[in-house]
Amino acid sequence: MGRLFTQLNFLHGADYNPDQWLGQPDILEKDIAMMKEAKCNVMSVGIFSWSKLEPAEGEYQFGWLDSVLDTLYANGIYIFLATPSGARPAWVSEKYPEVLRTNSDLTKNLHGERHNHCVSSPEYLRLTGKINTQLAKRYAHHPAVLAWHISNEYGGDCHCEICQQAFRDWLKKKYQTLENLNQRWWSAFWSHEYSSWSQIHSPGPLGEQSVHGLNIDWRRFMSEQVALFCRHEIEAVKPFNPALPATTNFHGAFSDYDYWRLAQEVDFISWDSYPEWHKPQKQQETAGYTAFTFDLMRSLKPGLPFLLMESTPGTTNWQAVSKLKRPGMHLLSAMQAVAHGSDSVQYFQWRKSRGSVEKLHGAVVDHVGHLNTRVGQDVKQVGAALEKLAPAAGADYRAEVAMVYDWDNRWAVNDAAGPRNCGIKFEETVQQHYQALWQQSIPVDIVSQQSDLSPYRVIVAPMLYMVNEAFAERVSQFVAAGGVFIATYWTGIVNPDDLCFTTGFPGPLRDVLGIWSEEIDGLYEGETNQIAITSSTWSRTGRAYECRELCDLIHAETADVLGVYQQDFYAGRPAATRNLYGKGQAYYLAARTGSDFLQDFYQMIAHEYGITASTTMQLPEGVVATARYREGQAYIFVQNYSDQAVTLDLSEESRELTPLLKGDVLRDHRYPLPGFGVEVFMAGNK
Repeated sequence: MGRLFTQLNFLHGADYNPDQWLGQPDILEKDIAMMKEAKCNVMSVGIFSWSKLEPAEGEYQFGWLDSVLDTLYANGIYIFLATPSGARPAWVSEKYPEVLRTNSDLTKNLHGERHNHCVSSPEYLRLTGKINTQLAKRYAHHPAVLAWHISNEYGGDCHCEICQQAFRDWLKKKYQTLENLNQRWWSAFWSHEYSSWSQIHSPGPLGEQSVHGLNIDWRRFMSEQVALFCRHEIEAVKPFNPALPATTNFHGAFSDYDYWRLAQEVDFISWDSYPEWHKPQKQQETAGYTAFTFDLMRSLKPGLPFLLMESTPGTTNWQAVSKLKRPGMHLLSAMQAVAHGSDSVQYFQWRKSRGSVEKLHGAVVDHVGHLNTRVGQDVKQVGAALEKLAPAAGADYRAEVAMVYDWDNRWAVNDAAGPRNCGIKFEETVQQHYQALWQQSIPVDIVSQQSDLSPYRVIVAPMLYMVNEAFAERVSQFVAAGGVFIATYWTGIVNPDDLCFTTGFPGPLRDVLGIWSEEIDGLYEGETNQIAITSSTWSRTGRAYECRELCDLIHAETADVLGVYQQDFYAGRPAATRNLYGKGQAYYLAARTGSDFLQDFYQMIAHEYGITASTTMQLPEGVVATARYREGQAYIFVQNYSDQAVTLDLSEESRELTPLLKGDVLRDHRYPLPGFGVEVFMAGNK
C-alpha cells in the first residue's frame, strides 16, 4: 500500500470544533496540551463551520481559522480541512429556498438538521462552490493541511422538481427512447407504460412504487447525483493544489448510495464506525459485522490505505442504548481498525459540545475539561499503542478470498416481492458467510461485479439475485482457470434491468454451477428442514444441519450432490452441490442454514484449497487474528472479543513472534490475553 501521508506514521486524532469555543480563547491552548498528552497528531476542522466562515453571503471571516491552523501546526498537529456543505447557515435557506430538500411524499423541508439540501440545486452548487473556492485559495498550501475532508456523511435523497427533471434527463441518456424504457422496466404490467417523459416521477408513497426498474434506477440516479455533487466540491478546491488529496467520510454498509460509484470521486477512503459493543449474546456478531465493514471500506479503492475518520472514544448518544465500553474495549476496537488496513484512529469528537443534540455524545475531553477520566486514559493508551506500531503504517492487507457485495443487488433483492416478505435477510446472509471466514482468521476482500477477480482463489457470492451477464462470463473463466466459486439460494434471478432470466435460474450462472433452480420454498418462523451430508469428500459425512426460511428446490444437472433435504415433499432432493468446471469447482448452497453448517463448510474449503489464515495458531473461541505485511515483516493482530481471559499457545505459529504492545519478553510459548484484550505480534513474513 505505502504510506498516504509520508510525514506521519499512524494518524491519531478527532473532529475538532474550535468555532464552538471562540468565546473562550483559552480553550485552544488547553486542548493542544491535551492533544500532545494523548499523542494526537491530526484534527478534522471546519466540518460544520459555514456560519462562522460566511455569516452572510460573500462576507468571509477566516481570522479565527487562520489562528487555529497556525497554532495547531506550530504544535505538530496536522489538519483534515473540511468543506462545510453538510450543514448550511439559516441565511442560505431563507434566501434560496430551492436548496431545501423535498421528501418522497413531496413535502418540503424547513431549515434545520443537516444534509437537508438538494444536490441538484443550481443555487446550492453555486454557493458551495464559492465557499469551497475561498477555503482553497486561502489554505490549499497551508503546511498543516494534509487533505480535504469533503462535506460530511452524505445521505438521503431529494424529490423536488429540479431532481425530477434531472432524473428524466438521466433516463433519456440511458434509454434514448420511451419504447426502450418501457420494455426494460416491463411497465406494461398494470398498464403503466409511459407515453411522455414528463409522466415519470420518482418512486414514492403518493405514486409509483411497484415498477422495480423505476425503483432501482432512482437509487442509481441519486448515487450519480451525489457522486457528481462530491466531484463539484472537489473541483472547487483541487485547482489550487492538485497534489492535496480529498476524501469524504463514508457510512460503512450504508444503503442510500452505491459506494462503489462514490469511491471513484475521492483519492482515498475514510469512514465512520460506531459499533454497538456489549450487546448480550451479540458481541461476536458485532465484531464480525464491524470487521466486514472495515474490509468493505478498504476494498472500495484496492491497494490504497484508508482511514477510520470517526469513532467514539466512549459512547454515542443516538444509539438505542448508550453502553459504556468495558475496560480494554477501546484499545481492542482501535486495533481492529488498524488490523483491517486503517492508517488512522480518529474520534467524534475531541471536546464535548455544551449544547444541542450531541452534547452528551462521547468525546475525548468530557465536560469536566481534562483527560483524567477513564475515557481520557483509554485514548492515551491508543496513542501510545499507535506509536509502538509505527513501522506497520501503510502495511499491506492480503486476501485470497473475495466476497461479492453490490449495492444494485442489495437494493434489488430487498425490493423483490417474495419469496419471503417477512424477512429475506440478505444482509444477515452476507454476514453469516463473512463471519464463518472471519472466525477462522481467513482474510477477505470485498468486490463488486465489476472488480478484477484474478487476485483471488475463492469468490463467495451470497444471494447474488441480480447478475450482470458480463460478470457471469468472468466467473466462468475464473472457475475454468482453477478458481472456486460459491453461490447460494436466490442467485441469478434477474438481470441488471431487474427482469427475470427466462433460461432457468440461476440464469447465466447455470452452466458453471451445474444446477437448475426450479422453485424456492419460503418457511414460516419456527419452521425448519434439515440437510444431511451424503458426500464422502465432506469431513462430517452423515451429519445433519438445520435449515430455515428459504429452501431452494434444485436439479443437479452436471453437479455432484454433497447433501440432501431430509423433510417435506422435497426430502432427498439436492441441498448442497459441487460442480467440476474446467480446472476449478463451483458450489451451490440451496438453503439458509445456521452458522454451524457454514463453519464446517468453510473449514472444508480452506483445507481442500489450502487457503492461508492470518496465523497457524489454534485460537480460543472468541479470538481472531488479522495480519498486515510490510518490508519483510508480518504484523499479526490477535483480538479477544470475549470477556474471558485466554492463553495463546505461540508454539503453534510457524514464525517467531515478538509482542509489540506489552513489550513482554517471551519466556515460554504461553501468552495470556485478558478479556477484551489485544496484542500485536511481529513475525517474519511468509
